[in-house]
Amino acid sequence: MILSVEPDVEVVGEAADGAQAVEQVRALRPDVVLMDVQMPVMDGIEATRRIAADDLAKVLVLTTFDDDAYVDDALRAGASGFLLKNSDADRLVDAVRTVAAGHALLAPEVTRRVIERMVSGERPVAAPSGADPASSDPRLDQLTPREREVLVLVGQGLSNAEIAGELFLGEATVKTHVSNVLAKLHLRDRVQAVVLYHRTLT
Repeated sequence: MILSVEPDVEVVGEAADGAQAVEQVRALRPDVVLMDVQMPVMDGIEATRRIAADDLAKVLVLTTFDDDAYVDDALRAGASGFLLKNSDADRLVDAVRTVAAGHALLAPEVTRRVIERMVSGERPVAAPSGADPASSDPRLDQLTPREREVLVLVGQGLSNAEIAGELFLGEATVKTHVSNVLAKLHLRDRVQAVVLYHRTLT
């Protein structure tokens, strides 16, 4: 009901479980799938994995603080974003548009909890400017020092505007750096960049 009244959003299908969701996506080829986590027959994590593996659509996962332990699994499965179930209607619509446009979306509350679990409290999330948190990953050798700084801040969950303020750069310049980082590291989106960054801290 929320999405169907938007002039630029068309709801093309609904599914009662993960297996139906995969079937619907294969048949209807939507741009975005709004995926619940806990469902019968096949859960949202496995459904996300199958959809992402065949690059059928971008997946926006719904989560709550009670079940967001599934978020790391969904990240690995290929989800493009996470939204809390108690989000208001405007935020839901904006999230769908954001993911459809090819951007990753992480609810700030979810990001913090994912980071806390990934680092397990062993090391602080923040890193000094210019630090290379991923020096153990040879893929990072191809990044420039500025791109590494940008990766650090993306990994901490900052938006392009926040990164621009932190590094005293224009937002368009930051967007270019982020695109370069994703391209050089062969990452699909910012979500994968967050995962890569925090995996190197453990």
